[in-house]
Amino acid sequence: MPLGRRYGRVSLSRWGWRHAMRVLSAVLCRHRRGAQAPRPDRACVCVGLLNPSRVGLDMPASVQPEAMPERAPDDAIAAELQRLLGEVAAYLKPEEVARVEAAFEFAAAAHAGQTRVSGDAYISHPLAVCGILAGWHLDAQALMAALLHDVMEDTCVTKQELGERFGRTVAELVEGVSKLDKIEFRSQADAQAENFRRLLMAMAHDVRVMLIKMADRLHNLRTLDFVRADKRRRIARETTEIYVPIAIRLGLSSVSRELKDLCFRHLYPLRYRVLDKAIRAARGNRREVVGRIVSDLRGCLADSGLDAEVLGREKSLVSIYRKMQEKRLTFSQVLDIYGFRVLVRDVASCYVALGALHRLYKPVPGKFKDYIAIPKANGYQSLHTTLIGPFGTPVEMQIRTFEMNHIAECGVASHWLYKDSDGTLSELEQNTRRWLQSLVELQRTAADSGEFLEHVKIDLFPDEVYVFSPKGKIFVLPRGATAVDFAYAVHTDIGNRCVACRINHDLMPLRTELRNGDQVEIVTAAHDNPNPAWLSYVKTGKARAEIRHFLKTAQQEESVALGERLLAHALRPLNIAPAQIDENAWARFMFDTGTRSRREVLTDIGLGKRLAAIVARSLVANMGQGAAAEARSGGALMIRGSEGVAVQLARCCRPIPGDPILGILKKGQGLQIHTHDCPTIIKQRSERDKWIDVEWELDPGRLYDVAIRVVTSNRTGVLARVAAAIAEANSNIQNVTMDDERGMYTSIYFMLQVSDRVHLARVLRGVRRVPEVVRINRYKGDLPSRGA
Repeated sequence: MPLGRRYGRVSLSRWGWRHAMRVLSAVLCRHRRGAQAPRPDRACVCVGLLNPSRVGLDMPASVQPEAMPERAPDDAIAAELQRLLGEVAAYLKPEEVARVEAAFEFAAAAHAGQTRVSGDAYISHPLAVCGILAGWHLDAQALMAALLHDVMEDTCVTKQELGERFGRTVAELVEGVSKLDKIEFRSQADAQAENFRRLLMAMAHDVRVMLIKMADRLHNLRTLDFVRADKRRRIARETTEIYVPIAIRLGLSSVSRELKDLCFRHLYPLRYRVLDKAIRAARGNRREVVGRIVSDLRGCLADSGLDAEVLGREKSLVSIYRKMQEKRLTFSQVLDIYGFRVLVRDVASCYVALGALHRLYKPVPGKFKDYIAIPKANGYQSLHTTLIGPFGTPVEMQIRTFEMNHIAECGVASHWLYKDSDGTLSELEQNTRRWLQSLVELQRTAADSGEFLEHVKIDLFPDEVYVFSPKGKIFVLPRGATAVDFAYAVHTDIGNRCVACRINHDLMPLRTELRNGDQVEIVTAAHDNPNPAWLSYVKTGKARAEIRHFLKTAQQEESVALGERLLAHALRPLNIAPAQIDENAWARFMFDTGTRSRREVLTDIGLGKRLAAIVARSLVANMGQGAAAEARSGGALMIRGSEGVAVQLARCCRPIPGDPILGILKKGQGLQIHTHDCPTIIKQRSERDKWIDVEWELDPGRLYDVAIRVVTSNRTGVLARVAAAIAEANSNIQNVTMDDERGMYTSIYFMLQVSDRVHLARVLRGVRRVPEVVRINRYKGDLPSRGA
């Protein structure tokens, strides 16, 4: 096949001999790694064959590069490289600067001949990413990884080669940033979720992975105009959902602001242009007001004896747009498009400056926030206040120290999180490490990459509330978080065992939403478990992940136990005990059905996905004893009613001990217990093969829900008298509803807790003694929705 046809747009006549050698090197490299062919849109270049003198690899004499003249680098790239080396030389050692330059040469050789969609040489992108990280003063390893971050993905360079050349740490950083383009996934969504899972796990190991990826995404968005419109929107939406919240969580406020504005420009280009034009026009009209405010602020602070710097900044387009949307304002009605920042030397001066500014302009009540005393989770510290400035214009002020301002702009990039844990870490570093560790815990409890990404998205909610434990420890939770979220934030075991809570010393429901400053105390019980209903109102990713993990684990354990009992029950008519089934019979059955383990088979039986009778016959047939087995009565399966999610008491008839019962296997739901006269059972006569003969154990030792309907005369105090009669019979009332008809008689529905039918009969006799009671009977099903 001609090379021109094999590689699409590429034409051999335009390449020359050197480019043909590149393709040959790519083919050889792909063959070495077991690939079919190079990617058609980017040449896969083997660095060792292109420039062996730089990378220290041996080269066959037949392909020595004497005839390959060196191509002069682009002038703009050379100038950018010199600017980068000059910038890093200001804070790195000379030998580290030399290693960064060597990484550039390696990356330039690897990406030789590759171009971006814009037509620029591809090496311009890693160089720009490295420049962003140099502005954050990251170390030499991070800078080298930034220059090399695409060589594993877009060329045939391997991790081993990078490790030998630049060290293991740099190779791991590059691998952490690289995508999983060589793994097959069922859908694009699965691939994206797995990419993010791997990226976040690499970040949990070394946060520099995310810093490199953040700089990579920032430069990609800056140059996104050359990409198709649909791809621009997809990348911008993905950035808004994932990268912007992570940037906020890591304290990279300058990056998050630019990412937000770039995403807004690519998602809503027309709105962006209109708003940008309006702001440009408003700058001239509001210049006088801004100048006067800055002059007043500087004079006021100087009179207070403060050495302060006053900065005025224009709010981002996306923040102005959101304010217009949320408050339904036109642009002319948004007065506070400018914010002001006061930078002072120390913390004490922050509060002195606050008092001086409140004397200068009147503060707006309820608009003061002290993030110095209680920092945000990402380490952000500042005083926020809103003042009424000249001409009635609201003025938003931020007061912080120079160090706080540096941390606010650069976040974790302003610290080294790679030191040994020797007790010298700042509070910001410790908070960040705890959050990164929480990602590892989410990964442990998540069932798959999609669920993990869902939990992380929930956990990256930017609005926060600050609550206190009884000992005064501060916990930061997302807005709308409940007492259950707080319990899991304290410890997983406390969350799993919580039964009640005290908020500000008052007993409150667990679903109560927490507010800033609440003091929360959790009440636990030793044998309590998470309630599936909690999933409907918890807000934190950790709480949601831990609840799901517990329920899935509990269901699986209970399903295995139930599957063992059902299989033993099905083997009784065949005169075979479960212990008599040998390993060969199990192995043959698992091979025939495609299951991976005996535990999986038992789980499927317990969840109703497999019929125990069919499994039992198959196992016995595999032993060669199917024809010889003689059927006999197998007896009934004993039910305690406390088996959990694998055995469920049907809500349609609510059976209690003493009721004749029957079990029916529901696929994916396990064994459901019904009364013999339940209409559901009668409708499923055609599915008798799924029916299981069950009986109550003699002493189940628990309470069961049962509903009763009481018809009474409509008189004052009748509900209290009926409730008292129920209490005298030692029964607990779970719920009460009443008919809202205004007649001579009314129906009252009670959901009670009883131990068995004898206990229920005692309750019914007690209620009948109430004079106003006309009729009483057991009620099947849920209570009517009309409430009292």
